Amino acid sequence: MTAREPAETRTTESESRSTTSETRTTTTTAPAAGRSAQTATLAEIAREAGVSAPTVSKVLNGRADVAPATRTRVEELLRAHGYRRRRAEASRSPLIDLVFHELESAWAMEVIRGVENVARDAGLSVVLSESAGRLTPGRTWADQVAARRPHGVILVLSGLDESQRALLTSRSIPFVVMDPAGDPGADVPSIGATNWQGGLAATRHLIDLGHRRIGAITGPSRMMCSRARLDGYRAALETAGLPVEQDLIRPGDFHHETGYRQGLELLRRPDRPTAVFAGNDLQALGLYEAARELGLRIPEDLSVVGFDDLPVARWVGPPLTTVRQPLTEMAEAAAKLVLDLAREEGAPATRVELATSLVVRSSTGEPPTVQR
Repeated sequence: MTAREPAETRTTESESRSTTSETRTTTTTAPAAGRSAQTATLAEIAREAGVSAPTVSKVLNGRADVAPATRTRVEELLRAHGYRRRRAEASRSPLIDLVFHELESAWAMEVIRGVENVARDAGLSVVLSESAGRLTPGRTWADQVAARRPHGVILVLSGLDESQRALLTSRSIPFVVMDPAGDPGADVPSIGATNWQGGLAATRHLIDLGHRRIGAITGPSRMMCSRARLDGYRAALETAGLPVEQDLIRPGDFHHETGYRQGLELLRRPDRPTAVFAGNDLQALGLYEAARELGLRIPEDLSVVGFDDLPVARWVGPPLTTVRQPLTEMAEAAAKLVLDLAREEGAPATRVELATSLVVRSSTGEPPTVQR
């Protein structure tokens, strides 16, 4: 995954009250005088759209199993015939849906805390879901959310496919993406951090200490945040006139085990790097293990920089130099944004980035050749 923040915190996992409200979507129409206009008009719309009446009903009720082109055509005709879905704030359940790509405890707790802070103040509860490593939730998830009818949905390192977006939009359920895995689209509000600047700052710190062979263990290449961190690393090297050595860049997945495994590969090289920038703190801790196994001291023999500033970063030995990503604040911003969308307050920015900052601790120092 990616980042987190406050160190001294007691994590209080929110009690997810799964209050499921039976919601029947009702529609209103502008009926013709004295006749059963809705039934007749549905049939007329179906004929005009070239689909069956049940398909029109599915579109009206926000079902996901309608082709996007068909949905668009039917919705245009529904609008032309005066159909309007009832907007009733009272029909919303007192919930925010929070969806994780993967529910990593140390990382996710900071996000849950931020969303819970805002939800509590608004008198709402939080429902947690995990998409088990997939970039979009499962097929039935959107139908379950539509049935719950929450105030909004926050997706973390995840996204929605076209049919899921269409369903939530048809039910007037707003959604915000936090740290989107890919490009969420210009019309999808998203919250992130300055990942490129974070990667740049981490690598510049190592260069300023005198390191010239700096390795990297990246995050998943499919995720925007990890690509941005790697681009910042490359930019720092290029700006300093140092070569970007591809064989010193190892692919990762934001997990501890990968940091350990790729760390062994890097550190067993005869021309091993004197410093490594890890794509997140968990991979940095895996790298710590690899260094200990090979008898290398941190920072005397190897400097390490992470990314996230998880609570554990200040308690490991030695305390980890890392890039702080303000996860709790990011989650609070996402929750406030989704509630603003639910209340239709203003036109929110489609992309908000919170600043990262370098936190220097004891895992970085001069390379062995220049130590005095």
